[in-house]
Amino acid sequence: MNPYILAILLFGLGLGTTITFASSHWLLAWMGLEMNTLAIIPLMAQHHHPRAVEATTKYFLTQATAAAMLLFASVTNAWLSGQWDIQQMTHPLPTTIITLALALKIGLAPVHAWLPEVLQGLDLTVGLILSTWQKLAPFALILQINPTNSTILIILGLTSTLIGGWGGLNQTQLRKILAYSSIAHLGWMILVLQFSPSLTLLTLLTYFVMTFSTFLVFKLNEATTINTLATSWTKAPILTSLTPLILLSLGGLPPLTGFMPKWLILQELAKQDLALTATVAALSALLSLYFYLRLSYAMTLTMSPNNLSGTTPWRLSSSQSTLPLAISTAMAICLLPLAPAATALLTP
Repeated sequence: MNPYILAILLFGLGLGTTITFASSHWLLAWMGLEMNTLAIIPLMAQHHHPRAVEATTKYFLTQATAAAMLLFASVTNAWLSGQWDIQQMTHPLPTTIITLALALKIGLAPVHAWLPEVLQGLDLTVGLILSTWQKLAPFALILQINPTNSTILIILGLTSTLIGGWGGLNQTQLRKILAYSSIAHLGWMILVLQFSPSLTLLTLLTYFVMTFSTFLVFKLNEATTINTLATSWTKAPILTSLTPLILLSLGGLPPLTGFMPKWLILQELAKQDLALTATVAALSALLSLYFYLRLSYAMTLTMSPNNLSGTTPWRLSSSQSTLPLAISTAMAICLLPLAPAATALLTP
């Protein structure tokens, strides 16, 4: 793609998110979300592959539907209460419709079906943008409206953690596994949203770091299926030995970074007398952990059928910058000791 066009599209992505962040009026927030969608569509379709075009079409249709729902709900809210302000959502009907529209935008279960299909059709770089940056603007709106209907949030959260775990069990495609991982993590964030918005934000940030690291590892290995992970030993042995730690961090095992948000969320749910919800969420994390372990096993404990299985093959040095990968990997593995500092910042 022409670098000037790429720069304009990335600028549009940033601007759309920033407008949504800065807006207090529903029309402005809607405009920011639309800019976001329209800026990423050329990036998604840039390879002109049938799968990429199909994924782009699916993404456009779902995002347009969600945006239309959002616009309808905000107009309904203005009609019922005379308010266009995002933080003045008083009527339960538009609040519920907006919550569901934003759930469709980020891919929460049960309106998640587009996410694995879309992610599967994209290359890893655009998939990374879709899994991280594109979640920011809708999350900013969800945090601002602070939905009053707690039941709908808990149902959305629990179905997302369960479907995110179950859906990924049977997959062999890495991008689909990452999509289901994304759904499960979003479920955890939504579960605790009404009790501790700052904890939701912490979970979102740690999820971003771990997903960034995982996508970069797969990009460096040029891996798109589980089977291609087995060849990574001969390409990058040190990185291959670190990758299971990143994956287990995504699964939420101590003493890795990913344990911190899950631990704090379960603690918060227990404080709110939602012991059953916390138990179901913790059990659903085991489902996700299974497919992370499966990836780790495929990557480190299976050898691809090479003639010289132990030797590193001669190759040109990679043109990719490894500094972002190094930083994000270190953060994805080592940040658990900062948990007391995080909790101190979270408590008002």
